[in-house]
Amino acid sequence: MRDQLAGLLTRTMPAIALIFVMLAAVPGWAGTLKVGVIKYGTVNWELDVVKSHGLDTAEGVTLELLQLAGKNATSVALQAGEADIIVTDWLWVSRQRAEGARYTFVPYSHAVGAVMVPADSPLRGIEDLKGKRLGIAGGPLDKSWLLLRGLASEQHGIDLEREAETVFAAPPLLNEEILAGRLDAVLNFWHFTARLEAAGLRRLVGVDDITQALGFTRPLPLIGYVFDEGLASQRREDLDAFLRATARAKAILAESDAEWERLRPLMQVTDDATFLALRDHHRRGIPKHWGAAERADAEQLFAILAKLGGPKLVGRADVLQDGTFWPPLTY
Repeated sequence: MRDQLAGLLTRTMPAIALIFVMLAAVPGWAGTLKVGVIKYGTVNWELDVVKSHGLDTAEGVTLELLQLAGKNATSVALQAGEADIIVTDWLWVSRQRAEGARYTFVPYSHAVGAVMVPADSPLRGIEDLKGKRLGIAGGPLDKSWLLLRGLASEQHGIDLEREAETVFAAPPLLNEEILAGRLDAVLNFWHFTARLEAAGLRRLVGVDDITQALGFTRPLPLIGYVFDEGLASQRREDLDAFLRATARAKAILAESDAEWERLRPLMQVTDDATFLALRDHHRRGIPKHWGAAERADAEQLFAILAKLGGPKLVGRADVLQDGTFWPPLTY
């Protein structure tokens, strides 16, 4: 099975396969890494592939999944030493480094959300959001919301914070509200956007469209696996084994429809359209390149977000902090 999966990587995903070359090692005695995950988060799909196929132990490490209630709980678990690895964004990593912590980041996904509207909505562009009732997931400092505000201001002279009726709420509730006709548009995370797409709603503008309009031509992973630098130095073999195992899982998810059928109960879907939308959006979010160009883009994007979100978003950090991205990993 291991040889077959390695062959799949080599044939279909050379960028991910390169990770195996850079992190090549003969698996030794398997240590244990605790990964803190949101109980129903989409990262569970990738980690389920790792565990179900024994990719972790095959590479020389054992993953223990720590199921937690939400994003804040995962960061608390990492800071308390209850989890070795979590999934979060690199802005949080940079902020923590500015305050003296030594966390660092490895890309997991560049899947992003979108502004969705009903199929028959008269809204056709960002400028049409003026005066409309707009639902927003993630709160006033959500990165996607800040970027949408930035583009609306730059290209259309509109301050959506003042000129739209904004409603901040949990992602599932926002989906319910727009489906019930109580919102004109909703800015939601990618997996909730996929569900709306399956329900027949239309994409007004994607966050990827926004970043492109702001000058970023390459997909940029916003979330990733985050761990302390001490883990990388003290348990390098275990960490490298973890990255090889998750790279193998990404390759399987990128190519195997049968694997997605196996995961279907975990995805909590009731119809084929939603299942396929989630599968396809997830696949499009698998990072294929991570190097100097993407890191330079991240620095520029940080500057934009720092200007829009201020200290409430980035803390003491006025520039992206050195070491935010784990230096040994490029592909």
